[in-house]
Amino acid sequence: MLDKIKFERFTAFEKLEVVFSPGINIFVGENGTGKTHILKAAYAACDIAKSKEGFAEKINNVFYPSGKQIGRLVKRSPGSINGSLEVHRKLEDGKKITLRLSLSNHTANPENAKVSGSPKAWKENPMEAAYIPVKDMMANAPGFRSLYEEREIHFEEVYVDILRKAFLPLLKGPTDKPRRQLLENLQEAMDGKVVAKKEEFFLRGKDGELEFTLLAEGFRKMGLLWILIQNGTLLNGSALFWDEPETNLNPRLMKAVVNILIELQRLSVQIFLTTHDYMILKEFDLQANSEDKILFHSLFRNKETREIELSSTDDYMSLSPNAIDDTFGSIVDREIVKSMKGLGK
Repeated sequence: MLDKIKFERFTAFEKLEVVFSPGINIFVGENGTGKTHILKAAYAACDIAKSKEGFAEKINNVFYPSGKQIGRLVKRSPGSINGSLEVHRKLEDGKKITLRLSLSNHTANPENAKVSGSPKAWKENPMEAAYIPVKDMMANAPGFRSLYEEREIHFEEVYVDILRKAFLPLLKGPTDKPRRQLLENLQEAMDGKVVAKKEEFFLRGKDGELEFTLLAEGFRKMGLLWILIQNGTLLNGSALFWDEPETNLNPRLMKAVVNILIELQRLSVQIFLTTHDYMILKEFDLQANSEDKILFHSLFRNKETREIELSSTDDYMSLSPNAIDDTFGSIVDREIVKSMKGLGK
């Protein structure tokens, strides 16, 4: 599992350290506070354990800076400046290993960046990971992988990565009971199960098969989660990164999605989420029990320095600052004020 991540003059961060929960990590904060950057950096470190790419190359492909010049990932500043990204991981035997990327704003190519720490041990201990981006890719699956491999198209690698994971064949042997229960819960929520034909996905239900291009995006997201559980991508020791799971998801389905994520955590899947949604935060708060390992991370800008800082807690009610709660509270206050004006007439 991932233990922590450290940034120094990297992307939006001057200096930041995030200690992860082995269970669920939920990142909140205003736009521009680096939530997605944390997920992408951590995912890149996980994925190289099973890919042929080096850490610097993977970071470059996942962030996709202009001209694919990796030095542009160093925090913007006049003159020459160095930046670094450091990811810490704890293995099953308790051993800790580190992966560190060092570069300057003048570093043009990934091969000129320095990777240190324990890259060999990192590769020798592969870790399965999946990153679900905000933009849905399931309806765009046909032909996208071959197009990405053959043409220079402006997509971060997370988009083709998730399709590669979705098209993985099933694991050998019967589906274990916990995974089978999760699949049944998802099938009930979306009224069917997912089937793939060539490079096209369908939701098979009581009324036949409906192609993903005609399916609501919320159901496509749930279908993707179903696929990743079914084909064994999300198993004990794996990691799931999900950027704004609430996007285009009907609030009625949030309860089911949060339930699945909590159950995955109980099966030792480490989870990383970003969200701007009050409902999804409350679902985690209401559904989790004292044994669930959930950390809420709030990213915010220091009012004096304007640099991004972090506050983490395992108690949702103690999360501060909480931009989501503050905004929700502001709406309630405005509604009360409006109602009071009406009483005065």
